[in-house]
Amino acid sequence: MRKIEKRAVVCLFLVAAMLLGLGIYVIQYLRFGGKWASFAANRHLYNSQGQLAVGRILDRDGDLLSWPDENGNRCYYDNATVRKATLHAVGDAQGKIGTGALVAFADQLSGYNLITGAYSLTGTGNDLYLTLDARLNYIAYEALGGKKGAVGVYNYETGEILCMVSSPTYDPLDPPVIEDGDERYDGVYLNRFLSGTFVPGSIFKTITLTAAIENLPDLFSRTFTCTGSTQVGDGVITCPHAHGEMDIYGAFANSCNGVFGQLAVELGGETLSSYVEKAGLTSRYNVSGLKSAAGSFDVTGATENDLGWAGVGQGNDLVNPCAMMVWMGAVANGGKAAVPRIILKTESSSGLPASLQLTHRTDTLIDSTTASTLAQMMANNVAETYGASRFPNMDICAKSGTGEVGGGKAPNAWFAGFLRNEDAPYAFIVLVEEGGSGADVAGTVAAKVLDALVNGY
Repeated sequence: MRKIEKRAVVCLFLVAAMLLGLGIYVIQYLRFGGKWASFAANRHLYNSQGQLAVGRILDRDGDLLSWPDENGNRCYYDNATVRKATLHAVGDAQGKIGTGALVAFADQLSGYNLITGAYSLTGTGNDLYLTLDARLNYIAYEALGGKKGAVGVYNYETGEILCMVSSPTYDPLDPPVIEDGDERYDGVYLNRFLSGTFVPGSIFKTITLTAAIENLPDLFSRTFTCTGSTQVGDGVITCPHAHGEMDIYGAFANSCNGVFGQLAVELGGETLSSYVEKAGLTSRYNVSGLKSAAGSFDVTGATENDLGWAGVGQGNDLVNPCAMMVWMGAVANGGKAAVPRIILKTESSSGLPASLQLTHRTDTLIDSTTASTLAQMMANNVAETYGASRFPNMDICAKSGTGEVGGGKAPNAWFAGFLRNEDAPYAFIVLVEEGGSGADVAGTVAAKVLDALVNGY
């Protein structure tokens, strides 16, 4: 009897272990089945050179960006500049661009589903439509003029990314041999828009101003005087020149470091940190399955002077361009914005929908009343400082930034903002590394891209 009992216990244990293993397998299959099927060693999907031999990639207008020929070799758009401008979204045949669709969305391109796996009667895979407009990417890439940087534009109501450019880049039909130390291709495999973090400079003042609006009751009745140098703690915070006497509207339009350094100290590191976190600048966004990089704001043990510089977007501050673009979208949209997405739709070879693309919303990143005030102040920046004539037919709100990076390098140029036109609900971000003036350099890039988007030029 005891032997039977022991054997029964052993059998029950084995059955439980089998069921547990089966449960784990099913869960893993549901989560990662597409990645298993689209593994590069699968010769049903990849050719002998390791190139994905199925699936077509198109932009939002149906322009073919990449497709396999009859031998399974990857083909690309016939214009070299478009190929370069869309490299980090489409990907390269060798799989070195991790954010490219050829790597990131190989399962969807393969036609994979839970029932049949990657098997299909035609063997051609799916059509994957990106939310991008290849023409806008072309214009943004040309506007960067060979500089390193990133450009992003998205619809803050739907989440669709219309423009995503990262530079440096290269032609996927003619990949370069990159030698160590070749500055032309420094970080070329990195998608700066999604995966990079950079010193933000004065675009960060939108955060400091948000905190000041909500925590300093007399903010709008104050006047400030800038002599070009302001004592903050045990050091000074400098401006490019003396701004004289001004109110907070003037301080923001002039991007006065001295004023915002003082406000940061008055607010305190804990308050500023909470607003940076609420704004989503230290979070990671899920962009159609691609994770954006998280920024950082660490003022632990900072002196008053350190905190002052942090409040103007310098010091240890780092932001991700995609996250900053979403923050702009939330300000435009009354506190919440759509989470960015890069996939518009997928279709099977028979033209039937092969996936469901949903719009997701962020948490509340900013109070709606504060967002309205901040938007109006950003619109004032354009009218008073940047020049509204540069942005025809646009109700635009913006903030420029000049991020000092040290090491004898020119500062990074930033331009961030959004449109309030009913038919153009777009937020944007432009980063030009070592570009110098944010308003002049990055602002010009933004103006060219937005002009093409809004006015069709």
